Amino acid sequence: MINGILAAEELLASRVAYTFRTYPKQITAAIAAMLLSAGTLAVASLGPDASDLPIQQVLEATAPVSFADQSASLENFSFTLFRTDVSRSSDTAEALMKRLGISDPAATAFVRGNAEARMALFARVGRTVTAEATQENQLQKLSARWIPDADGGFKRFVVERTPTGFVARTERDMLTPGTRLASGTIRSSLFAATDDSRIPDAVASQLADIFAGDVDVRSLRKGDRFAVVYETFEADGQALRSGRVLSAEFENNGKVHQAVWFQPPGAGQKGSYYRPNGDSLRKAYLASPVEFSRVSSGFAMRMHPILNSWRQHNGIDYAAPTGTAVRTVGDGTVDFAGTQSGYGNIVIINHRNNQQTAYAHLSRINVKAGESVSQGQTIGAVGSTGWATGPHLHFEYRVGGAYQDPTTIAQEGGAPITAALRPAFERIAVGARTELAAAFSVIQASAD
Repeated sequence: MINGILAAEELLASRVAYTFRTYPKQITAAIAAMLLSAGTLAVASLGPDASDLPIQQVLEATAPVSFADQSASLENFSFTLFRTDVSRSSDTAEALMKRLGISDPAATAFVRGNAEARMALFARVGRTVTAEATQENQLQKLSARWIPDADGGFKRFVVERTPTGFVARTERDMLTPGTRLASGTIRSSLFAATDDSRIPDAVASQLADIFAGDVDVRSLRKGDRFAVVYETFEADGQALRSGRVLSAEFENNGKVHQAVWFQPPGAGQKGSYYRPNGDSLRKAYLASPVEFSRVSSGFAMRMHPILNSWRQHNGIDYAAPTGTAVRTVGDGTVDFAGTQSGYGNIVIINHRNNQQTAYAHLSRINVKAGESVSQGQTIGAVGSTGWATGPHLHFEYRVGGAYQDPTTIAQEGGAPITAALRPAFERIAVGARTELAAAFSVIQASAD
């Protein structure tokens, strides 16, 4: 019940914020006009004061409804129950129906025996499934929704009760773009708080990347808080996929950081994140080539785990499971993609100003020499090839061939908003501030 109320508040706030962002001048003008007209009426009113009017009492006898009639009315009242869940890898028809609160052997048997239903409900995990039932928990309608491809559409599978039994059909419809607002308070980690506030992991990862130069998400403080406004793609009012973060705010250690997505008008223009004053938040390099990983060995002298001798460690090791995606920290061109002694599978990327980054011990390489890559692009996966005692990523940063501490890589910023684009940016920034304020007021989520 509480989740339903919070979701309704979140949706209402999203719509109000979207309206303010889309029509800020019109709404401001309308409010001003209302205030002006109210003030005019107050000055021009010539009617008698309400306190001088005589008091009139109206008495009307009412007959109470008998208990029997009230009981009969309640018995005749019918309602529909709704419940939503997601499909799981271990699901059977019985398990799914039980989780949805359905007690209907005929419906369960139909789902179990219908090939179309089995394919739609149990072939893939994570599909949104909604059941509509009577107060006796008899199934009226069952629907599942999922995105089959990237063409902007979704599929809807429906099982429906008819006078002659159950029927099944699969429909295709278009996704509806939307905007969602959320906020949270850190108790232990960013992912714990975003999970508690029902923010998708993809949005949480964007949040970490946006503020990578200002906030280290691996060492957040208890009580830090954040708000985020992000795109959604919805089917029948349910978000099936998240999109880009449109604006965000992060309060870390008493300092407030804000970000606004701005894409200059015109075809082919690239967007980026900026502070409200127009300074760019986009760094020349991401702070880490692996999302939410732990640094297991820093840029310093250490005892080499294989050679058993003190040596300078010329990079940073990130502990992560085999297969974890590895991304390039900046735009560039692949200089080498293959195998080198000690490094195992390695990718080396040339960047501007005679700078290089290297990604070693990969289990898989996704790029080849000469290929252009963009910041954040997946270039391989974590592994343990070469001289490695376990799965991890060895990451190096080189300038003019000399090894540099990779922790300093995310310090170089991008260009600010130009004077020509500032008016358009200011309009977006004003709307973003309104949305973020609304996000903080909708729900304060936290996670221990």
